Amino acid sequence: MEIAKFIATYYFSSLGEALGLFMPRRVRLPSHRQNQTSDDEKIEMPLDGAMAIAPYEFPTLSTDQQKAYESLVKKDKALLFGVTGSGKTEIFISLMAKTIEEGKQCIFLMPEISLTPQMETRLKKYFGDRLAMWHSKLTKKKKEEILEKIYENKIDVIAGARSALFTPLEDVGLIIVDEEHDDSYKSMMKPRYHARDMAVYMGSKLKAKVVLASATPSLGSYHKYEVVRLSKPFIETQKNYYFVEGTSLTNAMVKKIDENFKAGEQSLLFVPTRGNFKYLYCKKCGVTHLCPYCSVGMALHRKARHLKCHYCNYTEAIKTVCTHCGHEPLSSERMGTQEVKEMVEHGIPDMVVEQFDRDSITTATKLKKALSRFENKESHLLLGTQMLSKGHDYANITLSVILGMDYMLGLGDYRARERAMSLLIQIAGRSGRAKSADVIVQSANADFFNMYINDYEEFLKDEMFFVEDMYPPFVSLARILISHVKEEKASKTTLDTVTKLKAFEGVEIVGHGKAPIERIANKFRFNILLRCEKRSVLLKALHAINNPLIEIDMDPVEFS
Repeated sequence: MEIAKFIATYYFSSLGEALGLFMPRRVRLPSHRQNQTSDDEKIEMPLDGAMAIAPYEFPTLSTDQQKAYESLVKKDKALLFGVTGSGKTEIFISLMAKTIEEGKQCIFLMPEISLTPQMETRLKKYFGDRLAMWHSKLTKKKKEEILEKIYENKIDVIAGARSALFTPLEDVGLIIVDEEHDDSYKSMMKPRYHARDMAVYMGSKLKAKVVLASATPSLGSYHKYEVVRLSKPFIETQKNYYFVEGTSLTNAMVKKIDENFKAGEQSLLFVPTRGNFKYLYCKKCGVTHLCPYCSVGMALHRKARHLKCHYCNYTEAIKTVCTHCGHEPLSSERMGTQEVKEMVEHGIPDMVVEQFDRDSITTATKLKKALSRFENKESHLLLGTQMLSKGHDYANITLSVILGMDYMLGLGDYRARERAMSLLIQIAGRSGRAKSADVIVQSANADFFNMYINDYEEFLKDEMFFVEDMYPPFVSLARILISHVKEEKASKTTLDTVTKLKAFEGVEIVGHGKAPIERIANKFRFNILLRCEKRSVLLKALHAINNPLIEIDMDPVEFS
């Protein structure tokens, strides 16, 4: 109840919405966790799951891993800053085994469901049936089965996406947040909580140890928490970076992929779609074909032969005539994953391309199949979007081609540099894990990337200097979102809110006006961005002006 009240107060939701995050607890007879009486009359528990603290085997750690492990054991909360491929998972498993030996349970968070199959295999090896995977794609029946096992005390480790934090474990002793820098930990719907920050808060409430981990930690965590470093990869390999200019896949890149394929190796190709979708536009008047209900371009899905809005899901047939000036035909020059796939397949006919994006990987089964095909070398090129950067581990990738880094760098977000740098290191980190690799990066900003590519900590130190006094972690930000079917109503509410906010000393209105995406699902959208040195002052002001017409996003990560 205390945690739910905190969520409702801090993230501006109702108590009901906050409680809705939690899985129900069940009142039951005292479990083994309470019935160990005095030493001389310990109750013998059957080992059929009621109290299977079988001594779990610990992974064998290298000297560096052992040092990091011992350091984390001594701290209540810390950040494990380990380069890609440095063996963070073995440390997590050792910490979990130790926690379970102490009679407590563990929560292990990953940013996306796409990470679960590989991690599940690794964790199952150590924890077997005492492990449960938890995420939104589970069926209702499967969720009920897991809950039943939790109630019967047959689960020691819950691993999964952010909702795993709210499963009804009785005695949590450890919460691990892997890839803590990832924005998917932030909920985009009410309650707009951040699972990483909630893990830290819940850790202090439940007296549980919290370990955040990443190869590219967020500036906030690096600044706030004690850092434990793992600075060398488990297997040291040579990585060669090559920077090329341009905006799309070139024949020279396809040739490199072909050479790598002929040498019997696997490759990875990253396309920053989703945010860089292929839109139809008119060469005569320059207008993009927009969704009738949102002020965004309709994304072109060539494979499914339709146009789709990625905000309200409105779908229509592909248009050839400009709705603005009547010119025909419409053009589309940006490359989406489908075009890249066709270009590769045309250039290398024998190659099997594994498409790895949200449009192709829609279920957990499809994901498992795609990963196992690639692992068994039935497919040769992993082609995809941001999903590729999420902690997957492949021994045979010796070439990574990364497109569109300048687009990432140019996003209208105070964290654009951090996001671009982190993404590049994460994707490059998928290759060269067992043997040396080449990384081709398409960017005109080679000087910037080269400076930090082998030293992310140096980047964080320099970035601190840029954001000081202006952005988190040094100040608190909040975004107020106003949306209404009538534009005048939304505009008036925005101006009224700004007037009320001006009365609060110490709360700075950074800006207000139409949101970058002015209309979604036929509602007009306005934004107010606030900054304040003291979080308590900001919260007080926001609670004073809060009303049903506005939505408050505390510590926002998304500004469109």
